[in-house]
Amino acid sequence: MRKVSLAMSTDPRAAIFDFKDAVQAVRDGDLDSIAATDRLLLQLSEIELLWLLDGDVGRFQIITLPAKIRAGPITGGEIKRLGIPGIRFSDGPRGVVMGPSTSFPVTMARAATWDPALEQQVGLAMGREARAQGANYSGAVCINLLRHPAWGRAQECYGDDPVLIGKMGAALTRGLRPNVMACVKHFALNSMENARFIVDVQVDEHALHEVYLPHFKAVIKAGADSVMSAYNSVNGDWMDMNTVLLTDVLRDEWGFTGFVTSDWVYGTHDAIKSLEAGMDVEMPARLLRARRLTKALKAGRISRDLVMRSARRIIATQIRHMAERSSDEPGPNVLACEAHRALARTVATQAAVLLKNDDVSGAPLLPLDAPKLRKVAVLGRLADAANLGDRGSSMVHPPTTCSALAGLREALPDAELLHHDGQDIAAAAEIATAADVAVLVVGYTADDEGESIVNDNLDGAAVLGPPFSWKPVQWLLGKLAKRTMAQFAIGGDRLSLTLPADDEALIIAVSAVNPRTIVVVIGGSAIIMEAWKRAVPSILMAWYPGMEGGRAIADVLIGKVEPGGRLPFVIPTDSAHLPFFDAQARSIVYDRWWGQRLLTRDGHKAAFPFGFGKGYTRFKVELTGLDENGAKVEVHNLGARHGAAVVQLYAFDATATPPILQLVGFRRVEAAAGAQHEIAIMIDLTPLQQRSPESRNWSKRPGNWQLVAAQACPDLAEINDALAKNLAIVL
Repeated sequence: MRKVSLAMSTDPRAAIFDFKDAVQAVRDGDLDSIAATDRLLLQLSEIELLWLLDGDVGRFQIITLPAKIRAGPITGGEIKRLGIPGIRFSDGPRGVVMGPSTSFPVTMARAATWDPALEQQVGLAMGREARAQGANYSGAVCINLLRHPAWGRAQECYGDDPVLIGKMGAALTRGLRPNVMACVKHFALNSMENARFIVDVQVDEHALHEVYLPHFKAVIKAGADSVMSAYNSVNGDWMDMNTVLLTDVLRDEWGFTGFVTSDWVYGTHDAIKSLEAGMDVEMPARLLRARRLTKALKAGRISRDLVMRSARRIIATQIRHMAERSSDEPGPNVLACEAHRALARTVATQAAVLLKNDDVSGAPLLPLDAPKLRKVAVLGRLADAANLGDRGSSMVHPPTTCSALAGLREALPDAELLHHDGQDIAAAAEIATAADVAVLVVGYTADDEGESIVNDNLDGAAVLGPPFSWKPVQWLLGKLAKRTMAQFAIGGDRLSLTLPADDEALIIAVSAVNPRTIVVVIGGSAIIMEAWKRAVPSILMAWYPGMEGGRAIADVLIGKVEPGGRLPFVIPTDSAHLPFFDAQARSIVYDRWWGQRLLTRDGHKAAFPFGFGKGYTRFKVELTGLDENGAKVEVHNLGARHGAAVVQLYAFDATATPPILQLVGFRRVEAAAGAQHEIAIMIDLTPLQQRSPESRNWSKRPGNWQLVAAQACPDLAEINDALAKNLAIVL
């Protein structure tokens, strides 16, 4: 062990106190992270201090960012003289974006597992792969609430419920932190894609603190090291300059001690005001701050103390991370290793949501009886596609992928697989006529939904400095941006909530000639299925299922494993039942009505309610009591095979008309055929709390609050039945 001398020396030839010394002093208990940081900061020049406050990429290197991101971590604040590594950032939400890493199912798919323990394993795998490639900082924790399913980056988040989002985001954070610092994003109210650079979100105190922030608070409590501010503004202030959220709430109210970075390139609007508001690092390049802070410091427009405040947060967080991180040093052999591929496959099966499974010839169509299959039609333009999801900042480059067609070929070696891309619908239907079963793989790709590639906001170009800040150049850039969007625009917010018309036509045609038709749906959030769902017996929501997705789909269809997923959002029958959404809005109001709660308030029955999903066996769940460990629930597998249930706890005010259900707890339970277990589920009462804007204190919301256990969000008839049969318990 290297022993650190804590005495300061005035001899310039003496060994300096470097970053390794600081880490060792904290590990040994000789200094805390703040004291060790201050020892380091005393040795930094003014130039070095300011160097900490932005990324290390040069402004003219921005154009090469995609290649840089894939090649290795993007650094910020590296100071080699003192061995300070700087933040070494790598995305992303479905796997490490560097190198040949494991591509897991997208975040929304993992939300559908309702399994925080499994998500923590994913975080551990991601952290090890990121660390093995030189990163110490991950942007994987994306927890913006899904307000509307048209949001292009919905696939990167955990659904539309704050409790589910918070628990899953906290689990990923805990998994990452043994190897890399965890960054939670995008703070806050970022759930529109096309307008993300221009939109101002107007929100009242209730909706802000009780709907859109609780999951961020939960992830901060779980140990998140960093927060990324969003592009949008909130109540008139850009998020990088939003003192109310970055300082008053995040630091003063929640006690966050880590550092805040901007979203990339266009996420910083003012070098000085952002620093004052509490945004510590401009990422990923030396842009606004590099041009303005040196002069501002010399002229006295900012104080050295203000610079030191952010510098202390940045360095102290790095020291704490290095002092606490796992001593196991993963090597390149962990990238897409056998264990991580197996984990990706498991996650994909537990994420798959069986939405429908009607009887055909007297028995449910799924699972398929594999030995009896002779001809299987596998149809659709996505059947043989490596469809991993968005191709923006979350894009992963796995060494291999497995399509649904390839997975079924492996799983059914004795059957003849008849493949057709479905472009000629009549030909595809003819193939289906001769098959024992038809499997249609339909849905979306990165062309339909994802991160918006082009920024046509002319003001945003000014961040790059001259000549991009000159009006004639901005005019030209605007023209080029519009032409680029017209010719090459992909991703962004979704144009429709239904499947493409060709996919719907294919489903109708094939189901008309083969009653044993299974529709496998690929996508990142809710898809309205009213035009065709009654025509087919079985529907499986497979999401963007990752590099092992094809094998996972086959595993579920042949019954090797249960379809383990439950919806992390509601699917309506009509897009008119959802909140107002304008993909080009410059201003929009976010209130407390969205998702299942909005449908319940307005009396609209969901096509598939929040939390819904079928399995290959049947469960009964019954709430039996409350104690210090939470709610006690009896779980009974009534079927003839092993399976899993996701037990969900909902609270409601019995005096409200109608009662609005609030998820307050959940637990995934495995049970053998016929088995019965009593389980305990911790209750999160946050949704029943209200915050006083004046005192910032929280108190229980008035009402006759009662608790029920269910396997999906109950409707009004089920609530009334629970009350009549005394199945609800007063909280």
